Amino acid sequence: MGIYWDLFATFSKIGSFTLGGGYAMVPVMEKEIVDKKGWLTREEFMDILVVAQSTPGLFAIDMASHIGYKFRGTWGGIIGALGVAGPSILAILLIAMFFHAFKGNIYVEKIFMGVRPCVVALILAPCFTMAKSAKIRKQTLWIPLVCAALIYIMGVSPIWCILAAGIGGFLYGRFASK
Repeated sequence: MGIYWDLFATFSKIGSFTLGGGYAMVPVMEKEIVDKKGWLTREEFMDILVVAQSTPGLFAIDMASHIGYKFRGTWGGIIGALGVAGPSILAILLIAMFFHAFKGNIYVEKIFMGVRPCVVALILAPCFTMAKSAKIRKQTLWIPLVCAALIYIMGVSPIWCILAAGIGGFLYGRFASK
C-alpha cells in the first residue's frame, strides 16, 4: 500500500503545483518520475510521452495513467490518474464556488496576465527536453520546424503531420538499414 500512496502523492504534487496544463507538467513529471524516483528510464518516459500524445483524452491524465500502469499495473494507472486529476478538480470546484465574487476584480486579472508568459515558458521547456531525448540533430531539425509551420501557418491538422512522420520514419528505417 505504501508504494501506491507514494504514487498518488507524487502525482498529486505534480497536479497541484504545475500551471499550464499537461505539457507544462512534462518536465516536472520527468524530474520526479525519472530523476528523483527512478521509476522509469528516460527512454521509457519518452515512449510513454509519445503514446500519451497520440491517445485521446487529457494529456496529463494519459501520462499519469500510462506511467502508473507501467510502474504498478492497472491499479497504478488508476491511482496515477486520480492523483494528477484530483487537485485540478478541487481547484475547479473552488473557483466555481467563488467565481462571481472575483469575476471583475482588476487584481485577479493582473495576476493572470502575469502568469501567462510563465505558462508559455513552461510549455516551451519540454520541447527542448523532448528534442534532446528524441535525438533531434541538425540533419533532422527540419522535420519539427516544417510540421510546426504546416500546423501554425497553413492550418494542417497535426494528425497528418504525425502520420507523415510515422510513415517517413518507417520507410527511412526500412530502406536506410539496407
